[in-house]
Parts: sequence; C-alpha cells; structure tokens
Amino acid sequence: MKTAFVKGPSVISVDDTEKPSIGDGDVLVQMSACGICGSDLEKVFGQYGQPSMRLGHEPSGIILDVGSNVSEFKKGDRVFTHHHVPCYDCHLCNHGNETMCQKYYETNLSPCGLSEQYVVPAWNVSHGGILKISDSLSFEEAAMIEPLACCVRAWKKFLFHEGDSAAIFGVGPTGMMHVMLAHVKKFSKIFCFDVNNFRLDFAKKFNITDSINSLDENRKQKILDGTEGRGVDVAIVATSSLKALEDAIDMVRKGGYVMMFGVPSKGAQLNLEMSKIYSKEITLVTSYAASDKDTKEALDLIESSKIDVKQLITHTYPITESQKAFDHARTGENSMKIIITK
Repeated sequence: MKTAFVKGPSVISVDDTEKPSIGDGDVLVQMSACGICGSDLEKVFGQYGQPSMRLGHEPSGIILDVGSNVSEFKKGDRVFTHHHVPCYDCHLCNHGNETMCQKYYETNLSPCGLSEQYVVPAWNVSHGGILKISDSLSFEEAAMIEPLACCVRAWKKFLFHEGDSAAIFGVGPTGMMHVMLAHVKKFSKIFCFDVNNFRLDFAKKFNITDSINSLDENRKQKILDGTEGRGVDVAIVATSSLKALEDAIDMVRKGGYVMMFGVPSKGAQLNLEMSKIYSKEITLVTSYAASDKDTKEALDLIESSKIDVKQLITHTYPITESQKAFDHARTGENSMKIIITK
C-alpha cells in the first residue's frame, strides 16, 4: 500500500509500505479521502512546534476489518476517524483541556491518516475516536469533520452575543469555516482579511460585510467605520501570520476577544506593546486541535446542513500525487480545501 511521509524540508515521499495487522481492539480502515491542513503544511514546509510529524489527520473511509473484541463497528461501515483521543480522567481533561492530555498525544493512527490503509488503535476505538457517517455524506465532506471540529472548539473559548461583529484573518478553509460558524451564531457583521485575491473574492459569496486585503493601508479605518468606531467584538486569526495577530489586536474593540487559531512556526516571536493589551482589556486566547466531543458536534453541523462544507472543496489529488497536492496547498493558488484521495 502507499503511505506519505515527510522526508525532508519541503519533501514528501509516497512509499510502498506493508499492510498493517490489527489487534483484538483495533480497526483497519481503507482511506477514501483525507484533507490537507495548515499543520500538515507546517510539518512539510515550516518548523512544526508539536511532537508528531505524521501526515493526515482528517481521514475518512471504509472499515476493512475489526479486531475480535470490537462489537460497535463492522466491515463495510463508512466512518470518520479521529487521530487523537484523550483520557477524560486526568487533571487537564477535568479542566476542559482535553487536547493537552498526555494520552491525546500518545494515540495515533498507524502508520498515519495519509495512507491507503491505516489502523485505528483500540484506545481510540473504545473512546469515541470513530464516527459512523451516513450514506448521503461523501467521504470528501467527512474529511472536513476534523477541521470544522477544531473551529467548533475555538468558539467555546470566548464569549459572544447574537448580533456581534467578527473579523476573520486568513480566509483559507478553516477561516471560511469560522465565517460559516459566525453565521450560525447569528453575527451581524463579518469582515474577512487575506492577501490572496482568489480567497478574498471567494469569501464574498458567503454574505459577509466586507472582504479586505491585509495590505490595505485603510484596513483599520474600514473596521472602525463598520463598527461605529468600536472595532470588532471578536477577531479570529486563522493564519500563521504574526502580522495578522498584530492587526487583530489593533482592530478588536476594548474588552474584545482575539482568538489565535492558526499554527505559528516553532520559534515564532512577536514584539507586543503590552500596554495596549492591558489598557484595552483585550482577552487573547488560543485553541489547539479538537476532542472527539468537538468532532461529534462538527458531524452534526454538517449532517444537519447547518454548515455546507462541500462549498469549500476545490481540488482533489490521488495519494500518489501528494507532493503536488501539498505544493498547491502551500501556494493557495485559486484553491480552498484540497483533499487527497486513495
């Protein structure tokens, strides 16, 4: 079978690997679709700041085999699989920090999600790491469950009210999911920022207030003009750009929230004027990954048609063309979500 690996800076190798065997509690899945996300790109092209270098954590597919102790799932089930599952029993989990749990980092798909076949370990199987998907849901849509779940989790980290305003910095796939969630939460004004003109034009299709180039010298004034001089209630930074984080702090209202959602490079540093943070009483929060609770919410949002992720999928590549797919995702040229298929 074919499996994609990071072989060096900017280099992906698709190698022939042995078909995996399974234990009594494991499940073997044939990958049908797997999305490329920002953290994958950071692993290949940047300096990823987390311990795992495995590619592909947004896979969906069909169960090929189950261990002798598995009763909830069977061969032929159409599923989404989550790569990490926490313990729900440690100090961190009990404080709502499931994605910081040590067990969360220890539970991985093998060899990875970007493989023609992969094993879901017994812990994940027995702790909510597999979700059955309906026949009406495509595997490409199911591959969007995990990134949407990450966005769902982020929205639990700050306070907001119906009728609030938001600025989304970086309107790639997850940025657009934040736009969609802002509509679900009934925000009255949504401003989108990016340097990619294709994505700025793409965002205009989603009933937003304004689509603004991040290099526009009048960008802050446009936000002030659109919010009665206050600034936005919530600023979500869905990009690794530290300049976007600076802009978010500058454009959020007094007492507002800045959500740091995009994955920064390891060692990335920012010189912040802390008096501005303090005097404006800004709350800066971060959100990393998603738990299986969040994936369940994301699946419900998709299957209930509250969020239509199909609109975001612009390109698919076979696994044998993983390098080409990642190169395309890195440039973002005329693209939104790029999915790799078997």
